[in-house]
Amino acid sequence: MSTKTIILRLTVLATLVSGQAFAAQTEQLTRDSGAPIGDNENSQTAGPAGPVLLQDASLIEKLQRFDRERIPERVVHARGTGAFGEFVPSADIHDLTVADVFKPGSKTPVFVRFSTVMGYRGSPEQARDPRGFAVKFYTDQGNWDMVGINWPIFFIRDAIKFPDFVHANKPSAVTGVQDPDLAFDFFAHTPEATHMLTRLYTVEGMPDSYRHMNGSAVHAFKFVNAEGLVHYVKFAWRSQQGVHGLKPDDIAKSLGNDWNMMSNDLYGAINKGDFPKWDLYVQVLTPGELGKFNYDALDDTKVWTGVPEKKVGTMTLNRMPDNYFESVEESAFAPSRLVPGIEASEDRMLQGRLFAYADTQMYRLGANYQQLPINRPLTPVVNNSQDGAMNASGRKGNINFEPSGVHELAQDPKYKYAATPVSGVTQQMAIHKPNNFAQAGEYYRGLSDADKGYLVEALGGDLSKVTNDSNKYAMLSYFYKADTDYGTRLAKTTHSDVGRVKTAAALLQD
Repeated sequence: MSTKTIILRLTVLATLVSGQAFAAQTEQLTRDSGAPIGDNENSQTAGPAGPVLLQDASLIEKLQRFDRERIPERVVHARGTGAFGEFVPSADIHDLTVADVFKPGSKTPVFVRFSTVMGYRGSPEQARDPRGFAVKFYTDQGNWDMVGINWPIFFIRDAIKFPDFVHANKPSAVTGVQDPDLAFDFFAHTPEATHMLTRLYTVEGMPDSYRHMNGSAVHAFKFVNAEGLVHYVKFAWRSQQGVHGLKPDDIAKSLGNDWNMMSNDLYGAINKGDFPKWDLYVQVLTPGELGKFNYDALDDTKVWTGVPEKKVGTMTLNRMPDNYFESVEESAFAPSRLVPGIEASEDRMLQGRLFAYADTQMYRLGANYQQLPINRPLTPVVNNSQDGAMNASGRKGNINFEPSGVHELAQDPKYKYAATPVSGVTQQMAIHKPNNFAQAGEYYRGLSDADKGYLVEALGGDLSKVTNDSNKYAMLSYFYKADTDYGTRLAKTTHSDVGRVKTAAALLQD
């Protein structure tokens, strides 16, 4: 296809979606230093499948500035609830990983923090929002943070877009009120969010309690065994209590009864001795199997279809915090907090989170936040980090550097990171197999007739509030591309022109 043809089709699509040609305001995007930015949607990577580069100054600055927007409340996941418990492995997977947390016969203490994403601390828990599902394992090899949500996917696939995603969904910078026009202005230009939005607006997308929802680490990680062999893995929590949600009509009723319903339900169950449990499952792929799909297997907007799950353990929550602030508020999670045998994958969203989560916790709680009791590992901490606000490490002696012939710190080569091959040149480009709509359609077609109706009712209700015609028709074209019945029903619910939606959808890439 020629460049002229592509430009013509894009022009036609813009006209069809908006109903008229229009000129957008255009200004050169820059960094805080005034330097112009060439690509604000794709992080710089080492080749098409390589990891994100720390030298991407635009990415680092954007995440650093975003992490420092709120004090002292969390920027996201401010409304949270936590509980203590234990994890017991049920399968011997030493052939996949040397992580002690999966050693047969072991029992690992955990702390879990559930949360909503966009609401402020104290906001109602009945939010049309993903639910945070963060687990801190206090293992014999240090702390492992599995930082996830109640869905196996996310809205965006590159961390460079995360501040924009949050800004669009947080309250307006002018009115201080959340605005669907702002949210769908972002999503209308982010077709990769179609899958997540479809799941979010189902009944399951509004859990009636934290006990009645599943969890996921979302991203692919790596298992590394004693021989250094690498497998890619995804983690998923399955609630033994079952999965239950609120229908659209029930949300307002529950708000009137108790807007702390999820916290009260969790603590009420624990106080009665009805301890909630989740089974942990893993999906495993070899590096050579990553390319077998018609989508990028490291794209966090996708699930691994057709890959079997294996149960590897069970988590039980059995104790409430004695002090909400010192446990729930001062707890700090970061996906970079890994243990030997578990490493990060090249997933672009994860690569940004590895930096951003630890950075935001350090900003929020201080440089020594990992010395707080809730974050302190059970194993001794031995390094040359020193000083800073609220330091209580107890480090002694003159030798605060390494190497040293006076005080040697052992370094075992078996704990080195696994080798990862990279190829190509550094780049700033979108992934090659976006496949933005197929899995949203597959998920929709797997719903019952009743659940399809609830999804269309909930999502159509919010789309009806969008006053920007261009954005509304763009969204409708995405859902139509995912599934014609899905898009048609949403178009009718929002009193939109089905023909215009169909024409716009036909111009979208699969």
